[in-house]
Amino acid sequence: MTTVIKIGGSLEADPHRRRALLTAIGDGAHGRCIVVPGGGAFADAVRAAQARERFGDAEAHRRALDAMSDAAGIFRGIEPRLAQSLEPWAETAPARIRVWNPRGLRGGHPDIPETWDVTSDSLALWLATRIRAERCVLVKSIDVPQGRDPVALAQEGIVDGAFPGFAAKFEGAIEIWGPQCRVAVETRTAA
Repeated sequence: MTTVIKIGGSLEADPHRRRALLTAIGDGAHGRCIVVPGGGAFADAVRAAQARERFGDAEAHRRALDAMSDAAGIFRGIEPRLAQSLEPWAETAPARIRVWNPRGLRGGHPDIPETWDVTSDSLALWLATRIRAERCVLVKSIDVPQGRDPVALAQEGIVDGAFPGFAAKFEGAIEIWGPQCRVAVETRTAA
């Protein structure tokens, strides 16, 4: 089973939890994984620069991808067993544990709008769909109540605005891991 695990930038405020999670991933506790880094403070700097310099959302999106790439480097510094991967969907190397560097998407991709509606949450789902992962996990700094669907999560600001659309394309399980609880995201509606 392949799991995409997005580790939110908000975990910068909880370095012990982030380190423990990366160590557990490196130990193989979660099986075959691809880690997607959130942009954290680097992405916040992009938001501030955009407000100050008034460049467009497409440029901000590219800089946010760079922010995620910088975070990927930090994750590898914390857990050296993570193999860096630019295109995990095209790689056949046997590495079981990778950290995705999304810098290759700077040139754009037709499936990914270049706006702030797409953050690392949606990119994790996009990647999980692309590689046909069985599970996509979002690690957050807050606990999420049970029974939330992607639309409710977006409306509550827990995930980005594009998340429901990406979730609709993903056939696997979606989970959110907070500091105290892990919940499954309700992705199927009753007929």
